[in-house]
Amino acid sequence: MSSAGQHPARVVVVGGGLAGLRTLAELRDQGYGGELVWIGAETVPPYDRPPLSKELLSRLEPLDLAEDLGHDPAALADAVHLGRSATGLRREADWVVETDAGDVLADAVVVATGSAPVRPWPAASALHDLADAERLRERLRPGRHLVVVGAGWIGAEVAGVAAAAGCRVTVLEAGSWPLWRQLGDAGRRTRAWYAEAGVELRTDVVVTSVEDGTVVLDDGSTVAGDVVLAAVGVRPRTGWLGDAVPLLPTGHVATSRGGRTAVPGVWAVGDVATRDTVHFGAVPGGHWFSALRDPALLAADLLGLPLPAVEPAPEVFSDQLGHHLEVVGRLVADDEPGAARLLRAPRDGGWSELQLVGDVLVGAVVADWPREVSMVRKLLRGESLPRLDTTRAADPTAPLRSAVLP
Repeated sequence: MSSAGQHPARVVVVGGGLAGLRTLAELRDQGYGGELVWIGAETVPPYDRPPLSKELLSRLEPLDLAEDLGHDPAALADAVHLGRSATGLRREADWVVETDAGDVLADAVVVATGSAPVRPWPAASALHDLADAERLRERLRPGRHLVVVGAGWIGAEVAGVAAAAGCRVTVLEAGSWPLWRQLGDAGRRTRAWYAEAGVELRTDVVVTSVEDGTVVLDDGSTVAGDVVLAAVGVRPRTGWLGDAVPLLPTGHVATSRGGRTAVPGVWAVGDVATRDTVHFGAVPGGHWFSALRDPALLAADLLGLPLPAVEPAPEVFSDQLGHHLEVVGRLVADDEPGAARLLRAPRDGGWSELQLVGDVLVGAVVADWPREVSMVRKLLRGESLPRLDTTRAADPTAPLRSAVLP
C-alpha cells in the first residue's frame, strides 16, 4: 500500500459483473489516476442479469451494461482480463490475487465476484448466468411441463414467463407461502398471483432428490416434468478468499458503509458484501441496486473522500406473474421491539405493507403501486427516518406524505 495520505498505486478489481464495472467507473470519476486492473471469470463483457429471469423468453440477447451505462472498460482499466478466475488471495509485500492464469499483484483489492446459485441436485437446471439462460430457453416450449423448486424471486419470475408462453408450470415450495424468506408474512399476498397466471403452486412440500426429470418429495411421491429448475437461492462467491478475509456465517464479507473490510487494503461490494448503512444496519448485497449504487461509496472510501450523509434506501424489485413488486428499506422482525406492519390497499388492486418500529417508517413492500414506491424512496432517503400518523397512514386513499408527522 502506498504511504499514508496517498492513493494505492495499483487497484485490482476482481469480478466482471455490474459491481466490478461500476467500481472501475467510480474510481476514475472520483479522481483515481493510478493503475486499474480488472479480472472477471466470465468470457463475455458484463451484461444485465435481471432480464435473464424476468424476460427469459423475450430477450434473446443480453443488455451490454458497458454500452448501456456509457462505460468503456478499455478506457477505464489499464488491463482487462476476462475469462480469468480468481482462485486465492494472499498477503506478501503486496497483495497477491491468485488466478487460474497466474498471480496479479495489487496495492488494494476490490472483491466483487458476485454470487453462485445453490445447486442441491445436479440433474436440475439453474438460472444465474447467460449460459444457464440459453440452455433453459432451448428446453422450454409450449406444452412442456416446467417444474420449479422454490417460490422465491427467480422461481416466481420464471414460472410466470413460462406459463405466459404456453408451458405447463408447477412450483414446489418448502414453506407455507411464496417469498416467506424474503418478505415474511407479506409473501402470503402473492399466493393468488400463481392461480391467476395459470401456475400450479404447491406449498409445504420438501424435495429430496431430482433424477431424470422426476422430482421426489419427502413423502415418497413424485412430480414428473420435462424441465426441472432449482431456484432455491444463491450464495456469495467468496470461497476463493480462503482465510485472507473473515467471512460471516452466510459467506458474505462484512464491510463499512464504504465497502472497507476488516483487512487493510481490501474492499468488497455487491453480492459478496454485507454493508453497513446509515439507517438500516448491515444489509447484504445480492440485488441489482447494490451493485449499481454501492461502488460510488466504495470509490470515495478507497480514495479517502468524505461519504455523503444520506444514501438511497436498499431496494429490491421483481416482475413476477403479471405483477411488479418492490421492497424499499428493511423489513421488521416479528420479535423486534415496537415492530408493526400496516397494510394500505386501495381499490385499484395495488397494495403496500409499511414496516414500522413504533411510529417510525423503516421500509415497505409495495405491489403494483408506482406512486407509493416513489414516495417511500423519498421518505427513506432523509437524514432521519420519518415518523407517521399511523391512523392517517392506514387510509389508502390518503397520500403517504400526508401521514408524515412534523
